[in-house]
Amino acid sequence: MAFDGIVIANIVKDMRDLLLGGRIYKIYQPEPDEINLVIKNNGITYRFMLNASATLPLAYFLSENKANPQTAPNFCMLLRKHIGNGRIVGINQPAFERIIEIEIEHMDEMGDLCRKKLTTELMGKYSNIIFMDENNRIIDSIKRVGAQISSVREVLPGYDYVMPPNDKVSPFDITRDMFISEILGKSMSIEKAIYSSITGFSKVTAGELCYEAGVDGNFSTDSLADVNKETLYQAFCTLTKRLKEGSFSPVIAYDDDEPVAFSAMPLQMYEDLRLEHFSDISSLLQAFYAKKDTFSRIRQKSTELRKVLSSAIERTSKKYDIQRKQLKDTEKREKYKVYGELLQTYGYEAKPGDKSITVMNYYTNEELVIPLDETLTALENANKYFAKYNKLKRTYEASLKLVEESKAALDQLISLQNSMEIATTEGDLAEIKEEMVLAGIIKAKPAKKGSGKPEKSKPLHYISSDGFHMYVGKNNLQNDRLTFKTAGPKDLWFHAKKMPGSHVIVKLEGEEDVPDATYEEAARLAAFYSSGKTSPKVEIDYTRRGNLKKPPQSNPGYVIYHTNYSMVALPDIKGIKEAEN
Repeated sequence: MAFDGIVIANIVKDMRDLLLGGRIYKIYQPEPDEINLVIKNNGITYRFMLNASATLPLAYFLSENKANPQTAPNFCMLLRKHIGNGRIVGINQPAFERIIEIEIEHMDEMGDLCRKKLTTELMGKYSNIIFMDENNRIIDSIKRVGAQISSVREVLPGYDYVMPPNDKVSPFDITRDMFISEILGKSMSIEKAIYSSITGFSKVTAGELCYEAGVDGNFSTDSLADVNKETLYQAFCTLTKRLKEGSFSPVIAYDDDEPVAFSAMPLQMYEDLRLEHFSDISSLLQAFYAKKDTFSRIRQKSTELRKVLSSAIERTSKKYDIQRKQLKDTEKREKYKVYGELLQTYGYEAKPGDKSITVMNYYTNEELVIPLDETLTALENANKYFAKYNKLKRTYEASLKLVEESKAALDQLISLQNSMEIATTEGDLAEIKEEMVLAGIIKAKPAKKGSGKPEKSKPLHYISSDGFHMYVGKNNLQNDRLTFKTAGPKDLWFHAKKMPGSHVIVKLEGEEDVPDATYEEAARLAAFYSSGKTSPKVEIDYTRRGNLKKPPQSNPGYVIYHTNYSMVALPDIKGIKEAEN
């Protein structure tokens, strides 16, 4: 899974085909490290994303608009000032690097025609979006890099732009002798020798070359015979020829439903896996990386909440364990009550100074030995046991209440943690925060000025193999809405038995019932989206939504029911179709 120079070459080709000559209509900055360009060309509007995230740098055509802040950041305002309504006159990939260079022609304040460059470097933690004049002097960048950050290359306004350091060779500059003697002459694995020497080549590309040449890429270059070296070079030439011609074949390889790798070129080495082909690289990247990018950003934004939840779970778990131990210690209270009653009945048999007495327990019809304090009379011993019983009874009643409260708090915390794992939008996080505030886990913070409202949180939506719509709540507030507002009384409700998890609703849409396959798929969803996800099997309760009740003042997501059925389900949702919302 590599966003390498070959993928970028495919993106640049598509950009040239669609954007050259077009005008920049709008410029947005939805994230601190992302720029979205809206471009009109030949009567068609295109949206293109440039993302310099340190964890997941990306560039591709967007199929829809992204949510934007009410107040545009400074870098976005700078771009709007200089290149708003500018015309795209050049799109390049310098030296086959992971760089996209957009050249824009526009009018300056004096009405003179001039050119600017918007260069995006897609290089992991060094990724950046740099804005330059026609002399390659930096006007500004989305990330400023001073000497305290990098002693090798500073990226600051007023500095001349310098390409990132690179000791590799462009694939278009490699000769046969260079490939065989210098690249394959390195003493390391064949794959590594290729991808560590050629600009824009990833491990996946090197592995594919080795597969097409019929050699094992994990073997050392020292093991290669001359014929193998020649075959590798021919495979390399075929690839570079396709690159020059712009002949790309975007594809993702899946192991079941899990993506294993993607490329802009064929992946014959994964012929045993399911291959999904795409008409363009942007569609592939949206299908593969956009989802990953969403989860990455949500995980970053939820870091503090995760820490708070983790600490709260640890603290509440310890308290719960202590309270359960105290509750267990009260189990002998009934024994003390029986001792007291039997001593009242048979105490006359005890002699002064006896340390115990053996009596018949009329509850069990068995003999029972009762320890005695030899300094006390039988009646005094009975009263002592009754006092112990009453004390433990009070402790039991108090401990039972505390244990129930701690268990409910722990379940809510685990449920929140589970919700955090499946959160995919800002709206999901906002609702989790809201529940944490209601539970007193965190304090409410005033909304930042100009931050705007988060997007509305929506449940997960699946379609059963029988065509029924199935909805999964992603957090407890959403569970309540889904169950008591979205679902009708006759709709089916599924939930993991006696453990935190999502509410799953199957909409019957006028039908009286659903086929067995839909029951099984809904149960699998309930198992997968529960705290029992890692268990081999999970017991699932299901019933009509009309059988559910929500007690007053109960925690979000909490319901009670007395009429239900149960089934065992695998926490595996492979093969269940996700709806296209």
